[in-house]
Amino acid sequence: MPLYLTCASHRVITLPELLTSRDARQARQQAWLAQYRLPLISLTTLAPGPVKDSELTRRIFNHGLRALREYLAASGWEIRYQACFGLATGPEGLLAVDAPALALKQTAIALEQKHPLGRLWDIDVLNPQGEILSRTALALPTRRCLLCENDARICARERAHPLGDLLSRMEALLHAADHLQF
Repeated sequence: MPLYLTCASHRVITLPELLTSRDARQARQQAWLAQYRLPLISLTTLAPGPVKDSELTRRIFNHGLRALREYLAASGWEIRYQACFGLATGPEGLLAVDAPALALKQTAIALEQKHPLGRLWDIDVLNPQGEILSRTALALPTRRCLLCENDARICARERAHPLGDLLSRMEALLHAADHLQF
């Protein structure tokens, strides 16, 4: 049964809270890897600005979880264990999947590239040894900005675009996805 998230906190997050959350996510991932000894998919949403947990990010996350589950089922791969966390630092999902890690990463990349909301998801795949399979390790280009063709990390670091423009683009993508049968 899918574990979709509702009831967002809308809390402003500080940088120390965000960094602590990332450390906690990594610890959770390592605990799951040790317990289940399977490749792990970690799903989060990309949310600019100080509020990471909102109806917008939760709905984007839920679309991602649904799409990921559908892709995995279509591939015949079994989700052995799953959990979702509705955190003030943004929704997170973990799925331990009985499938080859590299194939899972290729599926994740396909979703990020083909789905109307794929640009708004961060789907990490860790192999059973705990190594993250990155886009660069697979010789793939970095992700592009939501509003321009620059590297998304550079635009984010330089705060190249107004927050309102980024959120408007996210809402437009979500609206389009809500009306598509993907």
